[in-house]
Formats: sequence, structure tokens, C-alpha cells
Amino acid sequence: MPAVPAVTIPPLRLHVDRGGVVRAAAQVPSPNFDARPAGASITLLVIHNISLPPGQFGGPWIVELFTNRLNPKAHPYFASIANLRVSAHFLIRREGTLAQFVPCALRAWHAGDSSWRARPNCNDFSIGIELEGTDDVPYEDIQYWTLARLTRALRRRYPLKDIAGHRDIAPKRKTDPGPAFDWPRYRKLIAPKGN
Repeated sequence: MPAVPAVTIPPLRLHVDRGGVVRAAAQVPSPNFDARPAGASITLLVIHNISLPPGQFGGPWIVELFTNRLNPKAHPYFASIANLRVSAHFLIRREGTLAQFVPCALRAWHAGDSSWRARPNCNDFSIGIELEGTDDVPYEDIQYWTLARLTRALRRRYPLKDIAGHRDIAPKRKTDPGPAFDWPRYRKLIAPKGN
């Protein structure tokens, strides 16, 4: 069973190193990644949500899914997803803790069949951040603060031009981060005056 990330709140200012690693995040390596295409520039940040089982928070299940160790017998829902090979670069838990599964320099498998501004295969040029949550349950204040700190750090390292929800890049398949995600609040937190 993989270790659950330690419960630590990231420092006020995060740093992304040249390999795309945030050392302040709990490092939980996922095998679900590969190399980005040669010359790919990271220009898109994609915000997702996840809860396992659906609507429940806490526990090791998200980590187990992203590390290919989810027991299909642990919950009836898990039988339908245990064989998926998915990951995200980051996970922000309800209490604001930050875990990293894949260095940003590599391609995490978070977007699936997707397109942004007529450009397909968003995994090639994006960073995926999962918020522990659901479409219709308000996110925690500390999740917004951690997300904003992480966004600012990623902007300092990469030429991010756009931020989108999973629903925006895969509208026929996905709805996250859902109506519970407060986009105006998030955009205010990441505005240049907040740096």
C-alpha cells in the first residue's frame, strides 16, 4: 500500500525546479507518465476534481489510483476504475496539503481525449492539478490558497498562457471542477498584485 502524503501545508512561496519538481510537495511517484513531445512548451494549466469513492474525502484511494494499486474489491465503484492508468502532476487535499505524482517536465495522463483552442492532446502541453472535491461541494479556503501559490510558482517557471477546467478541454466527457469551483475567487488570488 503506497504511503499517504504527509499532512503538511506548503510554504507561502513555492518553487518549481528545472525538472518540474516542487520539493515542498509530498513526492508520490506515479508510473503513469511518459515524455512530452520534443519541443513541447507547457502553456496550459488544467484544474480537475477527484474524490474516491465518489463524494467521499480522505483515505488512500486517490493515491492508490494514481500509483496503480487501487484494490477493485475495496469498494464497489473501484471495480470500474481499478485498471485505469491515470495520473496528475499534483493533488491538493481538502486540508490544503500538496502532493506531486509526476514532474512537470514529463507528461502526466490527466486530460484524456481533449482539445484546447483547436489543439488536440492537452496532456502534451499542460499541467494537471487535481483538487480533492466534487462538482457540487464547495472547495475549502485552504485549497484555493494552495492552488494559488502553486499556480504562481508554475507561472514563474513555465510560459502558461491559459488556465482551464477539465470540462473546458473535454466538454462531452467531463464536468469538473464543476459549479462549486469559484473561478472569480481563484482568478483574484492569482492576479499579479497577489504575488
